[in-house]
Amino acid sequence: MPVPAAELAKLFPLDALRPETREQLATVATAIIYQRKEVLFRAGDIDEDTIYLTEGELRCDYPDGRAVAHVAGAGHGRYALNDAVPRRFTATVTSPRAKVMQLERRFMEKVITWDQVTRDSKYRFNDGAPGGNDWVFRLLRSPAFIRLPTGNLEKMFRSFEEVPVRPSEIIIREGDAPDFFYIIREGTASVSKVLDGAPQVVAYLREGDAFGEDALLANVPRNATVRMLQGGRLMRMSRDAFEAVLKPPMVSWVLPAEAARLVKEGAALVDVRMPEEFSQRAITGAVNIPLYRLREDTPNLVAPGRRMVVYCNTGERSAAAAFILNALDYPVHAMHGGLGAMLRLQSAAAPA
Repeated sequence: MPVPAAELAKLFPLDALRPETREQLATVATAIIYQRKEVLFRAGDIDEDTIYLTEGELRCDYPDGRAVAHVAGAGHGRYALNDAVPRRFTATVTSPRAKVMQLERRFMEKVITWDQVTRDSKYRFNDGAPGGNDWVFRLLRSPAFIRLPTGNLEKMFRSFEEVPVRPSEIIIREGDAPDFFYIIREGTASVSKVLDGAPQVVAYLREGDAFGEDALLANVPRNATVRMLQGGRLMRMSRDAFEAVLKPPMVSWVLPAEAARLVKEGAALVDVRMPEEFSQRAITGAVNIPLYRLREDTPNLVAPGRRMVVYCNTGERSAAAAFILNALDYPVHAMHGGLGAMLRLQSAAAPA
């Protein structure tokens, strides 16, 4: 059920945000109706949502036996239900019905941070024109950036340089050495690759889309050509800034033993090396999706939303793969140490 932006203006700290910011949050907020005795969450639950009670009453039961009422419309009703994770109490509806509003916690925190830091009159990238900041909100909603700690947000924006671009201008060329990371602030672009000996368009990009990270993460030549379709503006970040601000938090690393546990529990094991490398030696049960084919082939080979563990020889291509798969909305982990580390673990576990 959609939520009007006016509803957000009644809640703390959303009441202090710019109207534009509340409008953006309203597009992702969800209203849910609960009936008497239904449970919103239980003590110990771990979830990703900030929850506000907008109609009705709840009883909050703590493990130590305490019980506290939470009433919409009361003085405390404008505050979110305790946002600690794991949840500290069990929330049960006591009124005939209750209505709650949910917001994805990490996105909300990033948007609030953006709203605050851009109040500085010297801040370069806040655009007061209608829709001028849509690229920011779309970027912050992207699965690839949801992992970015809120503390890195200001560093990221301060590391950007704005670059004007012309129609048909080539921004990166397949085979070139990597130098910058880009986000489209204004305009559209095409992504093409040489497939079967001829260039083919494989994707289109618009405001808020990022590109150029693959080669930076994997330390390999560019694997695609990006050409502007319209003139506009790009946000550009140097390789050094990308390495310092974005690369570390974007990849969830796991050791081989943890990777083996995740695969046993149902995660897909994906080898992102070239087919020739895969054919020579690979981990039993792995599927081969080369790094340069991840965007095209993964949706056909791995069910949407399935957890994945990716590996290569050393970890560099795995880091790039994790970034790409995060953007495709897959929960993904890169295996530390690569193929050799897993083979050593399997050898040690084998019976003598």
